[in-house]
Amino acid sequence: MVPSYFIRLDKMPLSPNGKIDRKALPVPSGSINTGVKYVEPVGTTEKKLAQIWQEVLECEKVGVNDNFFELGGHSLKAAILVSRIHKEFNVQISLGEIFKAPTIRQFAEKIEGSGKNIYSSIVHLAEKDYQAPGGDFAVYPVSSAQKRLFILERMGNLGTTYNLPGVLTVEGDIDLKAFEKAFKKLIDRHEILRTSFELRNGEPVQRVHKQVDFKLGYKEADADKAKDIIKDFIREFDIGTAPLFRAELVKIGEKKHLLMFDMHHIISDGVTSVILVKEFIELYSQKDLAPLRIQYRDYAVWQNSILESEIIKKQMEYWQNIFSDDIPVLNLPTDYPRPSIQSYEGDRIRFALSKELVEGLRAVAANTGTTLYMVLMAAYNVLLYKYTGQEDIIVGSPTAGRPHADLENLAGMFVNTLALRNYPKGEKTFREFLEEVKSNVLNALENQEFQFEKLLELLDLKRDLSRNPLFDTLFVLQNMGVPETEVESLRFIPFEFENKVSNLTLHWRLLRTRMI
Repeated sequence: MVPSYFIRLDKMPLSPNGKIDRKALPVPSGSINTGVKYVEPVGTTEKKLAQIWQEVLECEKVGVNDNFFELGGHSLKAAILVSRIHKEFNVQISLGEIFKAPTIRQFAEKIEGSGKNIYSSIVHLAEKDYQAPGGDFAVYPVSSAQKRLFILERMGNLGTTYNLPGVLTVEGDIDLKAFEKAFKKLIDRHEILRTSFELRNGEPVQRVHKQVDFKLGYKEADADKAKDIIKDFIREFDIGTAPLFRAELVKIGEKKHLLMFDMHHIISDGVTSVILVKEFIELYSQKDLAPLRIQYRDYAVWQNSILESEIIKKQMEYWQNIFSDDIPVLNLPTDYPRPSIQSYEGDRIRFALSKELVEGLRAVAANTGTTLYMVLMAAYNVLLYKYTGQEDIIVGSPTAGRPHADLENLAGMFVNTLALRNYPKGEKTFREFLEEVKSNVLNALENQEFQFEKLLELLDLKRDLSRNPLFDTLFVLQNMGVPETEVESLRFIPFEFENKVSNLTLHWRLLRTRMI
Protein backbone atom coordinates (compact mmCIF):
# COMPACT_ATOMS: atom_id res chain seq x y z
CA MET A 1 0.00 0.00 0.00
CA VAL A 2 3.05 2.30 0.08
CA PRO A 3 2.92 4.64 -2.97
CA SER A 4 5.71 4.23 -5.52
CA TYR A 5 6.25 8.00 -5.79
CA PHE A 6 5.49 11.13 -3.79
CA ILE A 7 4.89 14.42 -5.63
CA ARG A 8 4.38 17.74 -3.83
CA LEU A 9 1.49 19.79 -5.27
CA ASP A 10 0.45 23.36 -4.45
CA LYS A 11 -3.15 22.16 -4.36
CA MET A 12 -5.13 19.07 -5.30
CA PRO A 13 -7.01 19.29 -8.62
CA LEU A 14 -10.77 19.08 -8.07
CA SER A 15 -13.69 18.20 -10.33
CA PRO A 16 -16.75 20.53 -10.58
CA ASN A 17 -18.49 18.56 -7.81
CA GLY A 18 -15.55 19.05 -5.43
CA LYS A 19 -14.00 15.57 -5.65
CA ILE A 20 -10.36 14.89 -6.52
CA ASP A 21 -9.89 14.92 -10.31
CA ARG A 22 -7.63 11.89 -10.76
CA LYS A 23 -7.14 12.49 -14.50
CA ALA A 24 -5.68 15.93 -13.76
CA LEU A 25 -3.00 14.52 -11.45
CA PRO A 26 0.49 14.91 -12.97
CA VAL A 27 2.52 11.96 -14.24
CA PRO A 28 5.63 11.36 -12.03
CA SER A 29 8.49 13.27 -13.60
CA GLY A 30 11.36 15.53 -12.68
CA SER A 31 12.16 15.16 -8.99
CA ILE A 32 10.78 11.81 -7.82
CA ASN A 33 10.67 10.88 -4.15
CA THR A 34 11.04 7.14 -3.59
CA GLY A 35 10.85 7.44 0.19
CA VAL A 36 14.64 7.27 0.63
CA LYS A 37 16.10 10.19 2.60
CA TYR A 38 18.00 12.50 0.28
CA VAL A 39 21.76 12.54 0.89
CA GLU A 40 23.75 15.00 -1.18
CA PRO A 41 26.65 13.65 -3.29
CA VAL A 42 30.11 14.54 -2.02
CA GLY A 43 33.43 14.32 -3.81
CA THR A 44 34.16 14.47 -7.53
CA THR A 45 33.10 10.90 -8.37
CA GLU A 46 29.71 11.04 -6.62
CA LYS A 47 28.91 14.48 -8.09
CA LYS A 48 29.78 13.39 -11.63
CA LEU A 49 27.73 10.20 -11.19
CA ALA A 50 24.75 12.18 -9.88
CA GLN A 51 24.88 14.41 -12.96
CA ILE A 52 24.98 11.37 -15.28
CA TRP A 53 22.07 9.72 -13.45
CA GLN A 54 19.99 12.90 -13.67
CA GLU A 55 20.51 13.05 -17.43
CA VAL A 56 19.87 9.33 -18.05
CA LEU A 57 16.86 9.10 -15.70
CA GLU A 58 15.60 12.61 -16.54
CA CYS A 59 15.43 13.53 -12.84
CA GLU A 60 16.08 16.93 -11.32
CA LYS A 61 17.87 15.61 -8.24
CA VAL A 62 19.40 12.24 -7.25
CA GLY A 63 20.76 11.33 -3.83
CA VAL A 64 23.64 8.95 -3.22
CA ASN A 65 21.33 6.33 -1.67
CA ASP A 66 18.61 6.40 -4.35
CA ASN A 67 18.15 3.13 -6.24
CA PHE A 68 18.68 3.38 -10.02
CA PHE A 69 15.78 1.02 -10.78
CA GLU A 70 13.36 2.59 -8.29
CA LEU A 71 13.95 5.93 -10.03
CA GLY A 72 12.72 4.48 -13.33
CA GLY A 73 15.87 2.78 -14.58
CA HIS A 74 15.65 -0.29 -16.80
CA SER A 75 17.93 -2.39 -19.01
CA LEU A 76 18.05 0.15 -21.87
CA LYS A 77 18.87 3.05 -19.56
CA ALA A 78 21.39 0.86 -17.73
CA ALA A 79 23.19 0.29 -21.06
CA ILE A 80 23.26 4.06 -21.65
CA LEU A 81 24.58 4.53 -18.11
CA VAL A 82 27.42 2.06 -18.74
CA SER A 83 28.54 3.92 -21.90
CA ARG A 84 28.31 7.33 -20.16
CA ILE A 85 30.41 6.09 -17.23
CA HIS A 86 33.02 4.69 -19.61
CA LYS A 87 33.25 8.04 -21.37
CA GLU A 88 33.42 10.13 -18.17
CA PHE A 89 35.65 7.92 -15.98
CA ASN A 90 37.54 5.68 -18.45
CA VAL A 91 36.21 2.72 -16.49
CA GLN A 92 34.38 -0.23 -18.08
CA ILE A 93 31.53 -1.48 -15.87
CA SER A 94 29.31 -4.46 -16.77
CA LEU A 95 25.52 -4.27 -16.71
CA GLY A 96 25.47 -6.88 -13.97
CA GLU A 97 27.38 -4.51 -11.69
CA ILE A 98 24.49 -2.02 -11.82
CA PHE A 99 22.19 -4.65 -10.31
CA LYS A 100 24.75 -5.44 -7.62
CA ALA A 101 25.46 -1.77 -6.85
CA PRO A 102 22.33 0.22 -7.82
CA THR A 103 23.09 3.38 -5.78
CA ILE A 104 25.53 6.21 -6.49
CA ARG A 105 27.43 5.57 -3.27
CA GLN A 106 27.94 1.88 -4.10
CA PHE A 107 28.80 2.73 -7.68
CA ALA A 108 31.33 5.36 -6.72
CA GLU A 109 33.16 2.78 -4.61
CA LYS A 110 33.09 0.36 -7.55
CA ILE A 111 34.55 2.97 -9.94
CA GLU A 112 37.28 4.11 -7.57
CA GLY A 113 38.36 0.50 -7.10
CA SER A 114 38.40 -0.36 -10.83
CA GLY A 115 41.30 -0.23 -13.28
CA LYS A 116 41.32 2.16 -16.22
CA ASN A 117 39.94 1.24 -19.64
CA ILE A 118 40.51 4.27 -21.87
CA TYR A 119 37.41 5.51 -23.69
CA SER A 120 37.90 5.88 -27.43
CA SER A 121 35.69 8.14 -29.55
CA ILE A 122 34.35 7.03 -32.93
CA VAL A 123 36.43 8.71 -35.65
CA HIS A 124 34.79 11.17 -38.03
CA LEU A 125 35.86 10.13 -41.54
CA ALA A 126 37.29 12.43 -44.17
CA GLU A 127 34.68 12.58 -46.92
CA LYS A 128 37.26 12.94 -49.69
CA ASP A 129 38.55 9.42 -49.03
CA TYR A 130 35.14 8.00 -50.02
CA GLN A 131 34.10 10.53 -52.69
CA ALA A 132 32.65 9.05 -55.87
CA PRO A 133 33.45 10.37 -59.36
CA GLY A 134 31.24 13.36 -60.04
CA GLY A 135 31.38 14.53 -56.44
CA ASP A 136 27.64 14.58 -55.65
CA PHE A 137 27.79 11.56 -53.32
CA ALA A 138 30.24 9.44 -51.32
CA VAL A 139 30.28 5.65 -51.00
CA TYR A 140 30.72 3.88 -47.63
CA PRO A 141 30.40 0.34 -46.28
CA VAL A 142 27.07 -0.66 -44.75
CA SER A 143 26.58 -1.70 -41.15
CA SER A 144 25.81 -5.32 -40.27
CA ALA A 145 22.09 -4.64 -39.74
CA GLN A 146 21.87 -2.71 -43.02
CA LYS A 147 23.47 -5.59 -44.88
CA ARG A 148 20.80 -8.02 -43.67
CA LEU A 149 17.97 -5.63 -44.58
CA PHE A 150 19.53 -5.05 -48.00
CA ILE A 151 19.60 -8.82 -48.66
CA LEU A 152 15.99 -9.21 -47.47
CA GLU A 153 14.91 -6.41 -49.81
CA ARG A 154 16.72 -8.10 -52.72
CA MET A 155 14.84 -11.33 -51.98
CA GLY A 156 11.64 -9.38 -52.73
CA ASN A 157 7.95 -9.56 -51.78
CA LEU A 158 8.46 -7.57 -48.55
CA GLY A 159 6.07 -4.77 -49.41
CA THR A 160 5.99 -2.34 -46.48
CA THR A 161 7.16 -4.88 -43.89
CA TYR A 162 10.24 -2.82 -43.03
CA ASN A 163 8.63 0.61 -43.16
CA LEU A 164 8.66 2.61 -39.91
CA PRO A 165 5.71 5.01 -40.17
CA GLY A 166 4.56 7.48 -37.55
CA VAL A 167 1.62 9.85 -37.21
CA LEU A 168 1.08 12.87 -34.96
CA THR A 169 -1.96 15.05 -34.47
CA VAL A 170 -0.90 18.71 -34.54
CA GLU A 171 -3.25 21.21 -32.90
CA GLY A 172 -2.83 24.96 -33.42
CA ASP A 173 -1.82 27.42 -36.14
CA ILE A 174 0.75 25.90 -38.51
CA ASP A 175 3.28 27.78 -40.61
CA LEU A 176 3.48 25.45 -43.61
CA LYS A 177 6.68 26.96 -45.03
CA ALA A 178 8.38 26.74 -41.62
CA PHE A 179 7.30 23.08 -41.38
CA GLU A 180 8.94 22.20 -44.70
CA LYS A 181 12.03 24.25 -43.82
CA ALA A 182 12.40 22.33 -40.53
CA PHE A 183 12.25 19.00 -42.40
CA LYS A 184 14.90 20.16 -44.88
CA LYS A 185 17.17 21.22 -42.01
CA LEU A 186 16.66 17.79 -40.46
CA ILE A 187 17.69 16.10 -43.73
CA ASP A 188 20.75 18.36 -44.00
CA ARG A 189 21.68 17.55 -40.38
CA HIS A 190 21.47 13.72 -40.63
CA GLU A 191 23.31 12.18 -43.59
CA ILE A 192 21.38 8.92 -43.16
CA LEU A 193 18.27 10.76 -44.44
CA ARG A 194 20.21 11.43 -47.67
CA THR A 195 21.40 7.84 -48.12
CA SER A 196 20.55 5.19 -50.72
CA PHE A 197 21.92 1.67 -51.27
CA GLU A 198 23.37 -0.37 -54.13
CA LEU A 199 25.61 -3.34 -54.92
CA ARG A 200 29.27 -2.70 -55.80
CA ASN A 201 31.63 -5.56 -56.59
CA GLY A 202 29.08 -7.97 -55.12
CA GLU A 203 28.81 -6.10 -51.79
CA PRO A 204 26.07 -3.73 -50.61
CA VAL A 205 27.23 -0.15 -50.00
CA GLN A 206 25.56 3.06 -48.89
CA ARG A 207 25.63 6.20 -51.01
CA VAL A 208 25.51 9.43 -49.00
CA HIS A 209 24.21 12.22 -51.23
CA LYS A 210 25.13 15.86 -50.74
CA GLN A 211 21.59 16.89 -51.58
CA VAL A 212 18.24 15.18 -52.15
CA ASP A 213 14.89 16.41 -53.41
CA PHE A 214 12.38 16.67 -50.57
CA LYS A 215 8.90 18.14 -50.67
CA LEU A 216 6.50 18.13 -47.74
CA GLY A 217 3.18 16.76 -49.00
CA TYR A 218 0.01 18.67 -48.14
CA LYS A 219 -3.71 18.03 -48.54
CA GLU A 220 -7.04 18.70 -46.87
CA ALA A 221 -9.53 15.98 -45.96
CA ASP A 222 -12.37 15.07 -43.62
CA ALA A 223 -11.28 13.69 -40.24
CA ASP A 224 -13.27 10.47 -40.82
CA LYS A 225 -11.02 9.72 -43.81
CA ALA A 226 -7.86 9.62 -41.66
CA LYS A 227 -7.66 5.81 -41.64
CA ASP A 228 -7.66 5.58 -45.46
CA ILE A 229 -5.29 8.52 -45.85
CA ILE A 230 -2.69 6.94 -43.56
CA LYS A 231 -3.07 3.56 -45.30
CA ASP A 232 -2.41 5.17 -48.70
CA PHE A 233 0.54 7.15 -47.34
CA ILE A 234 2.43 4.00 -46.20
CA ARG A 235 3.90 2.59 -49.40
CA GLU A 236 7.04 0.80 -50.59
CA PHE A 237 10.44 2.47 -50.82
CA ASP A 238 13.04 1.87 -53.51
CA ILE A 239 16.20 1.58 -51.38
CA GLY A 240 18.27 2.58 -54.43
CA THR A 241 16.74 6.05 -54.42
CA ALA A 242 17.19 8.68 -51.71
CA PRO A 243 15.60 9.95 -49.59
CA LEU A 244 14.16 6.85 -47.91
CA PHE A 245 12.05 9.26 -45.89
CA ARG A 246 8.80 11.05 -46.67
CA ALA A 247 6.39 13.32 -44.81
CA GLU A 248 2.95 14.75 -45.43
CA LEU A 249 0.65 17.19 -43.63
CA VAL A 250 -3.12 16.69 -43.81
CA LYS A 251 -5.54 19.34 -42.61
CA ILE A 252 -8.50 17.55 -41.00
CA GLY A 253 -10.12 20.45 -39.18
CA GLU A 254 -9.84 24.04 -38.05
CA LYS A 255 -6.39 24.33 -36.46
CA LYS A 256 -5.98 20.52 -36.59
CA HIS A 257 -3.63 18.53 -38.84
CA LEU A 258 -2.20 15.04 -39.17
CA LEU A 259 1.57 14.95 -39.58
CA MET A 260 2.55 11.65 -41.23
CA PHE A 261 6.12 10.49 -41.73
CA ASP A 262 7.59 7.22 -42.95
CA MET A 263 11.13 5.82 -43.19
CA HIS A 264 12.67 2.57 -44.31
CA HIS A 265 14.12 0.49 -41.48
CA ILE A 266 17.48 0.38 -43.28
CA ILE A 267 18.02 4.04 -42.28
CA SER A 268 16.11 4.20 -39.00
CA ASP A 269 14.87 2.50 -35.83
CA GLY A 270 12.55 3.30 -32.92
CA VAL A 271 15.05 5.53 -31.13
CA THR A 272 15.67 7.38 -34.41
CA SER A 273 11.96 8.23 -34.68
CA VAL A 274 12.03 9.81 -31.21
CA ILE A 275 15.23 11.74 -32.00
CA LEU A 276 13.89 13.08 -35.31
CA VAL A 277 10.51 14.18 -33.92
CA LYS A 278 12.21 15.95 -31.00
CA GLU A 279 14.71 17.71 -33.27
CA PHE A 280 12.03 18.60 -35.84
CA ILE A 281 9.99 20.37 -33.16
CA GLU A 282 13.10 22.21 -31.95
CA LEU A 283 14.02 23.26 -35.50
CA TYR A 284 10.46 24.42 -36.16
CA SER A 285 10.76 26.51 -32.99
CA GLN A 286 13.95 28.02 -34.49
CA LYS A 287 16.17 26.59 -31.77
CA ASP A 288 19.85 26.01 -32.48
CA LEU A 289 20.93 22.36 -32.27
CA ALA A 290 24.44 21.36 -31.27
CA PRO A 291 26.28 20.12 -34.39
CA LEU A 292 26.73 16.36 -34.80
CA ARG A 293 30.36 15.32 -34.41
CA ILE A 294 29.90 12.06 -36.33
CA GLN A 295 27.41 10.59 -38.81
CA TYR A 296 25.98 7.11 -39.30
CA ARG A 297 28.55 6.23 -41.98
CA ASP A 298 31.27 6.84 -39.35
CA TYR A 299 29.52 4.30 -37.12
CA ALA A 300 29.25 1.76 -39.97
CA VAL A 301 32.99 1.94 -40.67
CA TRP A 302 33.76 1.78 -36.92
CA GLN A 303 31.50 -1.25 -36.47
CA ASN A 304 33.13 -3.08 -39.37
CA SER A 305 36.55 -2.35 -37.87
CA ILE A 306 35.72 -3.97 -34.52
CA LEU A 307 34.10 -7.12 -35.92
CA GLU A 308 37.50 -8.85 -35.87
CA SER A 309 38.49 -7.54 -32.42
CA GLU A 310 39.16 -9.81 -29.45
CA ILE A 311 36.07 -8.47 -27.66
CA ILE A 312 33.79 -9.50 -30.54
CA LYS A 313 35.51 -12.88 -30.81
CA LYS A 314 34.79 -13.55 -27.14
CA GLN A 315 31.18 -12.51 -27.68
CA MET A 316 30.99 -14.85 -30.66
CA GLU A 317 32.14 -17.71 -28.41
CA TYR A 318 29.36 -16.87 -25.94
CA TRP A 319 26.63 -17.09 -28.60
CA GLN A 320 28.21 -20.14 -30.21
CA ASN A 321 28.06 -21.89 -26.85
CA ILE A 322 24.38 -20.92 -26.32
CA PHE A 323 23.41 -22.56 -29.63
CA SER A 324 25.94 -25.41 -29.67
CA ASP A 325 23.28 -28.17 -29.52
CA ASP A 326 20.09 -28.82 -31.50
CA ILE A 327 18.08 -25.63 -32.00
CA PRO A 328 14.38 -25.96 -31.13
CA VAL A 329 11.52 -24.93 -33.43
CA LEU A 330 8.51 -23.41 -31.67
CA ASN A 331 5.44 -25.50 -32.43
CA LEU A 332 2.53 -23.22 -31.60
CA PRO A 333 -0.94 -24.67 -32.19
CA THR A 334 -2.59 -22.94 -35.16
CA ASP A 335 -6.01 -22.98 -36.78
CA TYR A 336 -4.59 -23.27 -40.30
CA PRO A 337 -1.55 -24.95 -41.87
CA ARG A 338 1.59 -22.79 -42.07
CA PRO A 339 2.03 -21.50 -45.66
CA SER A 340 5.03 -22.86 -47.57
CA ILE A 341 6.37 -19.31 -48.03
CA GLN A 342 6.23 -16.82 -45.18
CA SER A 343 3.59 -14.12 -45.51
CA TYR A 344 4.09 -10.69 -43.97
CA GLU A 345 0.38 -9.98 -43.60
CA GLY A 346 -0.71 -9.51 -40.04
CA ASP A 347 -2.91 -7.64 -37.62
CA ARG A 348 -2.71 -6.04 -34.19
CA ILE A 349 -4.73 -6.69 -31.06
CA ARG A 350 -4.43 -4.00 -28.39
CA PHE A 351 -5.23 -4.42 -24.71
CA ALA A 352 -4.34 -2.60 -21.50
CA LEU A 353 -2.99 -3.98 -18.24
CA SER A 354 -4.64 -2.68 -15.10
CA LYS A 355 -2.75 -0.41 -12.73
CA GLU A 356 -3.05 -3.07 -10.01
CA LEU A 357 -1.48 -5.75 -12.23
CA VAL A 358 1.37 -3.47 -13.31
CA GLU A 359 2.09 -2.51 -9.70
CA GLY A 360 2.07 -6.20 -8.79
CA LEU A 361 4.58 -6.95 -11.56
CA ARG A 362 6.79 -4.10 -10.37
CA ALA A 363 6.63 -5.48 -6.85
CA VAL A 364 7.82 -8.87 -8.12
CA ALA A 365 10.73 -7.14 -9.89
CA ALA A 366 11.65 -5.15 -6.77
CA ASN A 367 11.48 -8.20 -4.51
CA THR A 368 13.62 -10.36 -6.80
CA GLY A 369 16.25 -7.80 -7.84
CA THR A 370 15.10 -7.93 -11.46
CA THR A 371 13.44 -5.50 -13.89
CA LEU A 372 9.91 -5.33 -15.25
CA TYR A 373 11.27 -6.53 -18.61
CA MET A 374 12.80 -9.64 -17.01
CA VAL A 375 9.58 -10.49 -15.15
CA LEU A 376 7.50 -10.13 -18.32
CA MET A 377 10.00 -12.10 -20.40
CA ALA A 378 9.88 -14.95 -17.86
CA ALA A 379 6.06 -14.86 -17.84
CA TYR A 380 5.98 -14.92 -21.65
CA ASN A 381 8.23 -17.98 -21.74
CA VAL A 382 5.91 -19.71 -19.26
CA LEU A 383 2.94 -18.85 -21.50
CA LEU A 384 4.70 -20.36 -24.53
CA TYR A 385 5.55 -23.45 -22.47
CA LYS A 386 1.87 -23.83 -21.48
CA TYR A 387 0.75 -23.71 -25.13
CA THR A 388 3.49 -25.87 -26.65
CA GLY A 389 4.70 -28.13 -23.84
CA GLN A 390 8.26 -27.29 -24.95
CA GLU A 391 10.94 -26.76 -22.30
CA ASP A 392 13.53 -25.20 -24.62
CA ILE A 393 12.32 -21.91 -26.13
CA ILE A 394 14.00 -19.13 -28.12
CA VAL A 395 12.46 -15.66 -28.11
CA GLY A 396 13.86 -12.75 -30.10
CA SER A 397 14.19 -9.41 -28.37
CA PRO A 398 15.55 -6.22 -29.94
CA THR A 399 18.08 -4.05 -28.17
CA ALA A 400 18.83 -0.41 -28.97
CA GLY A 401 22.29 -1.39 -30.25
CA ARG A 402 23.94 1.87 -29.19
CA PRO A 403 26.79 0.62 -26.94
CA HIS A 404 28.91 3.72 -27.47
CA ALA A 405 28.14 7.13 -25.90
CA ASP A 406 28.81 8.84 -29.26
CA LEU A 407 25.70 7.18 -30.74
CA GLU A 408 23.01 8.43 -28.36
CA ASN A 409 21.64 11.26 -30.53
CA LEU A 410 22.44 9.84 -33.96
CA ALA A 411 19.76 8.82 -36.47
CA GLY A 412 20.16 5.46 -38.20
CA MET A 413 19.61 1.71 -37.99
CA PHE A 414 21.34 0.52 -34.82
CA VAL A 415 18.96 -2.14 -33.52
CA ASN A 416 20.42 -5.56 -32.87
CA THR A 417 18.25 -8.58 -32.08
CA LEU A 418 19.11 -10.87 -29.19
CA ALA A 419 18.08 -14.52 -29.43
CA LEU A 420 17.23 -15.35 -25.80
CA ARG A 421 17.18 -19.09 -25.10
CA ASN A 422 15.46 -20.15 -21.87
CA TYR A 423 14.38 -23.45 -20.34
CA PRO A 424 10.95 -23.14 -18.64
CA LYS A 425 10.84 -26.67 -17.23
CA GLY A 426 7.74 -27.68 -15.30
CA GLU A 427 9.49 -28.59 -12.06
CA LYS A 428 10.98 -25.11 -11.56
CA THR A 429 9.36 -22.48 -9.39
CA PHE A 430 8.70 -19.16 -11.09
CA ARG A 431 11.27 -17.46 -8.85
CA GLU A 432 13.94 -19.98 -9.87
CA PHE A 433 13.10 -19.53 -13.54
CA LEU A 434 13.08 -15.73 -13.19
CA GLU A 435 16.60 -15.86 -11.75
CA GLU A 436 17.71 -17.87 -14.81
CA VAL A 437 16.04 -15.36 -17.15
CA LYS A 438 17.76 -12.48 -15.33
CA SER A 439 21.14 -14.15 -15.79
CA ASN A 440 20.46 -14.88 -19.48
CA VAL A 441 19.28 -11.32 -20.19
CA LEU A 442 22.31 -9.74 -18.49
CA ASN A 443 24.73 -12.08 -20.28
CA ALA A 444 23.02 -11.38 -23.62
CA LEU A 445 23.20 -7.63 -23.08
CA GLU A 446 26.88 -7.84 -22.20
CA ASN A 447 27.44 -9.70 -25.48
CA GLN A 448 25.07 -7.62 -27.62
CA GLU A 449 27.71 -6.15 -29.94
CA PHE A 450 27.94 -9.47 -31.75
CA GLN A 451 25.43 -8.91 -34.51
CA PHE A 452 22.41 -11.15 -35.11
CA GLU A 453 23.32 -11.33 -38.79
CA LYS A 454 26.74 -12.76 -37.88
CA LEU A 455 25.09 -15.29 -35.56
CA LEU A 456 22.92 -16.59 -38.41
CA GLU A 457 26.01 -16.94 -40.60
CA LEU A 458 27.83 -18.73 -37.80
CA LEU A 459 25.03 -21.23 -37.18
CA ASP A 460 24.51 -21.88 -40.92
CA LEU A 461 20.88 -22.87 -40.36
CA LYS A 462 18.89 -24.75 -42.95
CA ARG A 463 16.62 -22.15 -44.57
CA ASP A 464 12.88 -22.66 -44.19
CA LEU A 465 11.00 -20.15 -46.34
CA SER A 466 7.89 -20.54 -44.17
CA ARG A 467 9.41 -19.01 -41.04
CA ASN A 468 12.14 -16.87 -39.48
CA PRO A 469 15.57 -18.58 -39.29
CA LEU A 470 16.06 -18.78 -35.49
CA PHE A 471 12.85 -17.85 -33.69
CA ASP A 472 9.16 -17.32 -34.48
CA THR A 473 8.26 -14.77 -31.85
CA LEU A 474 9.57 -11.38 -30.79
CA PHE A 475 9.12 -9.77 -27.37
CA VAL A 476 9.57 -6.02 -26.86
CA LEU A 477 9.10 -3.82 -23.81
CA GLN A 478 9.15 -0.35 -25.32
CA ASN A 479 10.49 2.12 -22.77
CA MET A 480 10.73 5.03 -25.17
CA GLY A 481 8.33 6.62 -27.57
CA VAL A 482 7.34 9.89 -29.15
CA PRO A 483 5.99 12.01 -26.26
CA GLU A 484 3.10 14.44 -26.33
CA THR A 485 4.71 17.87 -26.73
CA GLU A 486 3.58 21.48 -26.55
CA VAL A 487 5.66 24.22 -28.12
CA GLU A 488 4.63 27.84 -28.66
CA SER A 489 1.10 27.67 -30.09
CA LEU A 490 1.29 24.02 -31.21
CA ARG A 491 0.50 20.72 -29.53
CA PHE A 492 1.93 17.45 -30.93
CA ILE A 493 0.02 14.30 -29.91
CA PRO A 494 0.91 10.71 -30.99
CA PHE A 495 -1.86 9.27 -33.18
CA GLU A 496 -2.71 5.56 -33.11
CA PHE A 497 -3.20 3.94 -36.51
CA GLU A 498 -3.34 0.50 -38.12
CA ASN A 499 -0.37 -1.00 -39.96
CA LYS A 500 -1.22 -4.60 -40.71
CA VAL A 501 2.16 -6.23 -41.27
CA SER A 502 4.10 -8.81 -39.25
CA ASN A 503 7.48 -10.35 -39.98
CA LEU A 504 7.04 -13.06 -37.31
CA THR A 505 4.35 -15.47 -36.15
CA LEU A 506 3.88 -13.51 -32.91
CA HIS A 507 5.22 -10.08 -32.04
CA TRP A 508 4.48 -8.92 -28.48
CA ARG A 509 5.06 -5.22 -27.90
CA LEU A 510 4.41 -3.75 -24.47
CA LEU A 511 4.25 0.03 -24.31
CA ARG A 512 4.70 2.09 -21.18
CA THR A 513 1.97 4.73 -21.32
CA ARG A 514 0.44 7.16 -18.87
CA MET A 515 -1.16 5.48 -15.86
CA ILE A 516 -3.73 7.23 -13.64
